[in-house]
Amino acid sequence: MKVFSLDQLVEADKITAAKQAVSFNELMERSGTQIFNWFHQRLQGAPVPVHVFCGIGNNGGSGLVVSRLLIENGYNVNTYVVNYSDKRTKDFLVNYDRIKNVTKKWPLLMTSEDDFPTMSENDIVIDAMFGTGINRAPEGWVKKLIQYINVQPCFKLAVDVPSGMYADSAIDDIEAVVKVNHTLTFQSPKLAFFLPETGNFTGYYDVLDIGIDREFLMTNPGIATIISKANAQRMYKQRDKFSHKGTFGHTLIVAGAYGSMGAAILSTKGAFRIGAGKVTTLVPECGYTIMQTAVPEAMVLTNESANSLTDITYDFEPTAIAVGMGIGTQKDTVEALSSLFKKAKSSIVIDADAINCISENKALLKEIPEGAILTPHAGELERLVGSWENDYDKLEKVKAFSKKYKVVVVVKGANTITVFEDHLYINTSGNPGMATAGSGDVLSGAIAGLLSQGYDPLTAAIFGVYLHGSAGNIVSQAISYEGAMAGDIAGALGEAFIELFRKEEQAPVEGS
Repeated sequence: MKVFSLDQLVEADKITAAKQAVSFNELMERSGTQIFNWFHQRLQGAPVPVHVFCGIGNNGGSGLVVSRLLIENGYNVNTYVVNYSDKRTKDFLVNYDRIKNVTKKWPLLMTSEDDFPTMSENDIVIDAMFGTGINRAPEGWVKKLIQYINVQPCFKLAVDVPSGMYADSAIDDIEAVVKVNHTLTFQSPKLAFFLPETGNFTGYYDVLDIGIDREFLMTNPGIATIISKANAQRMYKQRDKFSHKGTFGHTLIVAGAYGSMGAAILSTKGAFRIGAGKVTTLVPECGYTIMQTAVPEAMVLTNESANSLTDITYDFEPTAIAVGMGIGTQKDTVEALSSLFKKAKSSIVIDADAINCISENKALLKEIPEGAILTPHAGELERLVGSWENDYDKLEKVKAFSKKYKVVVVVKGANTITVFEDHLYINTSGNPGMATAGSGDVLSGAIAGLLSQGYDPLTAAIFGVYLHGSAGNIVSQAISYEGAMAGDIAGALGEAFIELFRKEEQAPVEGS
């Protein structure tokens, strides 16, 4: 599924109206009908009070359609027009007249705090005040209405986006955004749904098809791609019957220092568990026995230093390299990293302290191999690209970095976003239980393991992130968010492949 910008969605509406010879009011009727269908399928006429708050623009018009259809189907509906201006869109007025034709209980025109309704825990709120067309934060009594709705104990449902939120730019005033339980959005999820500063307002979301022109949806790349299970399935490379360990590559893990050998162990296990044929791990001398004991499947190289990596040399040509996990940022390590960048012929994953070395020694930026994959957490990313004003500014900085240095950047988070040039790939697997030390080390090893098997850098990053998140889901479902550890995630990577092709269980048919 694609994510489109606001400008692209406006263009899509215009193209659809022209090609299908429909008015914008008919598109509004479609959107309202789809919301009603979603609602009615779940409520089945239940006599719960429904409060529909409508703005005076097109989002409010969709809200009026929903309200009218609910009334026509016997629901207990209270409709409110949030009358913050004398201006009305034409399509809003059409639907305002229509609702007055189906009920004697006309919409209440709200003009102040005196009009705020009483609501109870069992009520439902439908927020249709402001849609994607909003260009400034709600103010005055309208802001107070939003705050009033937010403290009500009832279930809250947003039409397209929560009121006060922009589709693809930062929120101006977090006190003036409706925080909903569920958002019903049209044709495409919005980028705001996936970012920490805005995603908390949307709750769960469903995408409703309102018949936007298929050619536009298929040919326009959008600004982002959401990586679902179906996307991940298409990335998988099936193994040939006559393949052998050499077929699946030889991964080199460059990791660890005194006190941080766990990073080397976890990344090595990540590479193995995702299918690398062979893995060699280069560690300081202090890590030799630890590695041989913890991961007997791995081959181990050491450098001359007892406690840190001061020289990165190896006597074979690896298929892929992952470097940086727990290596520190000492001067000798920086020089060794520079040497590796210059001589590496393999695809390379750059993580953790390797990123910190680059941030502290900007000359290394010019030495990063093209096609490298960088996997920073938030702190490492800020040191690399500089501070940002908000999540959108952060992504713009990462896109600029990706284009300048021709690299893939994995922006780790609740919805990890892989960035390559101007496009974003938004991951959908994973959970809060993965916020644990060493989880990123497993990911770096896993991505390198996929590179070793012949996946191109962008696919390896996207697929590795998805499988890593899926493994995290498997672990958390078994032992809770709180109990999950990075080693558990590495151990579940194999099952993540099984889960990738496991068919969803069908609900039993009534009477069977």
